[in-house]
Amino acid sequence: MADFREIYRDYLEKNHPGSDEFHQAVEEIFEDIKDEYHNDDQYDEWNVLERLMEPDRIIRFRVCWEADDGKVKINTGWRVQFHNLLGAYKGGLRFHPSVNESVLKFLGFEQCFKNALTGMPMGGGKGGSNFNPKGCSQREIMRFCQAFMRELYRHIGSQTDVPAGDINVGSTEIGYLFGEYIKIKNQWEGVLTGKNPSFGGSCGREEATGYGVIYFLKNMLKAHDKELKEKRILISGSGNVALHAAKKAIQEDAIVLSISDSGGTLYFENGMKLDDFDTLYDFKINQKGRLKDAKIGSYMEGDKPWIIKEADIALPCATQNELDEDDATELLDNGIKILCEGANMPLTDGARKKFINAKALYGPAKAANAGGVAVSGLERSQNAELNSWDIDRIDKELQSIMENIHDRCIQYVKKENDIYPYSKGANIYGFKKLAGAMIAQGIV
Repeated sequence: MADFREIYRDYLEKNHPGSDEFHQAVEEIFEDIKDEYHNDDQYDEWNVLERLMEPDRIIRFRVCWEADDGKVKINTGWRVQFHNLLGAYKGGLRFHPSVNESVLKFLGFEQCFKNALTGMPMGGGKGGSNFNPKGCSQREIMRFCQAFMRELYRHIGSQTDVPAGDINVGSTEIGYLFGEYIKIKNQWEGVLTGKNPSFGGSCGREEATGYGVIYFLKNMLKAHDKELKEKRILISGSGNVALHAAKKAIQEDAIVLSISDSGGTLYFENGMKLDDFDTLYDFKINQKGRLKDAKIGSYMEGDKPWIIKEADIALPCATQNELDEDDATELLDNGIKILCEGANMPLTDGARKKFINAKALYGPAKAANAGGVAVSGLERSQNAELNSWDIDRIDKELQSIMENIHDRCIQYVKKENDIYPYSKGANIYGFKKLAGAMIAQGIV
């Protein structure tokens, strides 16, 4: 039998050259499941590795739209439908200049494992465009969303592929996309999640990913005889996930010391208060301002939160590969050995290995970040039964789902040096579930 690592590396280089983010995501997962793979001859017999790496399809299309000045603009749109082994494809749409096929393949691949951990009947997918909404008027964003949906509608459906929001795609953009879908198809169906609760969306969806991070963190701490109360937390990012993680942490009596953006870090020496959250939420989400102009806290221009020494926990909640090996060294040198990922793959491979090798308490994104897609799954349930659930029910369901995700992460692993290896456990659970479904469904 060929060397395990060579099997997937050779395949990636041949079939997905230049897709660095995708290669990184595959490497992280497959290194953790190699023992499982060798312990069951079925995986090799059914060629599970290559089949897991290859998306069912990648849809690439042109998006032409009209700017306010009458000029015609062109962007590229994608939908990566990775696997529908466990249910209809499910995953967000991202509008950002950094979007490319490699990023979307990595996100779609991770989504398969993340959705498997939720226990809900959802496959994995991801999509978006290199469209940059910053500097665009609302009418321009609306026209872009409508143009994007005029191609995307051919490939989605409530039992086929159910996109949601992601970076720069919130309830407003989902509303524009949904409105165009209804116009084209002449039917109302739960084809998108993240809708406004006034027309089929779920309450609590906006908060879900950030709140879910904190609920997972609480379970992780509890499993190691620790608690969140009065822990000092560093948070990166200042988007929806970061802000709501901060809010829930404050409500749990933790001390939030920072949030950040690409320009620097906003530091709260005595901890952020709920009034600070309200101010920041309006400033960042509604006014779309920069943190340096927020006029609260102390702004550290050009600095990441990880330079702050007096902390206990790090929550990277901005974007992929934001925390590198040097940052990891700084955090560990400062005695910060608890980290929970709020963004998708926010640690570089070197940083991740540093935390794992340091026997740190490390919560991987595919588990900790799953609150958003979990509530998206609940939105699908509400749409299917033509009903709307109140916020108390949604929050209880979310807490239960995050607790179950935590338990699945430790189902197939034991403590090593008194620490559960959550990343390995999450990857093994997801692999066994996806591979089992793949073998059961035959060669398709």
